[in-house]
Amino acid sequence: MRRLYAVLPIGLTVLLAACGSSNSKTTAPPTTIAGKPAITTVVLLTHSSFAASKSVLAEFTKETGYKVKLVQPGDAGVMVNEAILRKDHPVADALYGVDNTFLSRALDADIFEPYSPPALGTITVAAPDTQHRVTPIDTANVCVVYDKAWFGHSGRPAPPASLDDLADPRYKNLTVTENAATSSPGLSFLLATIAEKGNDGWQPYWKALKDNGLRVVDDWTEAYQTDFTAGGGSGDRPIVVSYGSDPAADVVFSDPHRATPNVGVIASTCFQQTEYAGVLHNAHNSTGGQALVNFLLSKAFQQDMPLQMYVNPVVKGAQLPAVYQQWAVVPAEPLTMDAATIGAHRDTWIKEWTDLVVQ
Repeated sequence: MRRLYAVLPIGLTVLLAACGSSNSKTTAPPTTIAGKPAITTVVLLTHSSFAASKSVLAEFTKETGYKVKLVQPGDAGVMVNEAILRKDHPVADALYGVDNTFLSRALDADIFEPYSPPALGTITVAAPDTQHRVTPIDTANVCVVYDKAWFGHSGRPAPPASLDDLADPRYKNLTVTENAATSSPGLSFLLATIAEKGNDGWQPYWKALKDNGLRVVDDWTEAYQTDFTAGGGSGDRPIVVSYGSDPAADVVFSDPHRATPNVGVIASTCFQQTEYAGVLHNAHNSTGGQALVNFLLSKAFQQDMPLQMYVNPVVKGAQLPAVYQQWAVVPAEPLTMDAATIGAHRDTWIKEWTDLVVQ
C-alpha cells in the first residue's frame, strides 16, 4: 500500500515475476517478422511498491497481445540505479516509478527513448522534459500526518497545524521522520521545508526540530508502522511524515472496519511527488514499451491506482473510488520544486541535512 523508496543504496538482484491471467482471452500477438518468433511479452522495470489488479493487466494483454512481466529489484532508487547500470543492455522495455525527487539522475544518464503517448493531451500534470523522454503517470503528496485520537485531551495539546508547530515546545519528542539520505518521503519532507523556508531558513528550522526532540529513522516502514502511535504497533510518536492518502488507507485497512480515519493530515505541509514512466533506450521490445506507457494512461489503469498504490491519477476524467475521494487529502496548492532544481542541489542538500540532523 505504501511508498518505500530508497534513494542511495544500489542493488543488482533482479526479481522477475509474471503478471496477468494466462486464462484470459487475448488478441493475436504481434506478427512474426523475417521468420523470427513474435514478441509476446513486454517487460516493465518498476519499484517494489508497484501494484495493479490482475484484471487490469489482463485487459492490457487482451488489447495488445502482450503479457506483462515485472522486474522489481527493490525501491525506486535501486530501480533507477539498475536502469543506469544496464543502460546499453536494459533488463526491461519500459520503466515506471521514477519520481521528481531524483528524475534528473535518470534524465542525465539518458536511459529513455523519446516518446509522446497519444493521451499526452489529457494529462493534468505538465511533462518535465521537452524531449518527451518521460510521461507523468501519477502524483502523491508527502505530508505531516498525526494520530487524531492522541491529541486534545488529558492535558495534551490540539493537533499541530503547520510546519512551525513541529518546533513548538508543546510538541517536543512527538515527531518522527525518515532519513532524507535513505528514504524518498524523508527527502520529500526535506524539500518541503526548503520550499517553505527558503535557502536561508531551512537549516535553522531543522536545528529547531532537532532541538525539539525530532526522531529520524531509516524508512517509512519503521516510521509509520513501528514508531507512529496510530501505525498498528506500539509506537510512541503521534506525528509522522507520511502521505496524504493515509486517511483513506486507514479506513480501507481498518479491522474491524471503521467509517472514519484515525489519522489526520496537515495539508499545508504536503510536498507533491510525481511519478513518471518511459520507454528504455535500447529496449528489446520498444513497441511493447510504448504500448505499456500508453496503457498506464488508460482509464482502466488510472482508476485502479488509488486503491492499489494509494496515488492520484493524472488523466482528466479518471474517477476516484468513493473512500479515496472522501478521505485522501489532495491539497490545491502543495509545496513543489522542479526536477532541475532538485537535481542541481539534491546531493548538497542531503549532505548539509545529514551533517546538521543525523551526525
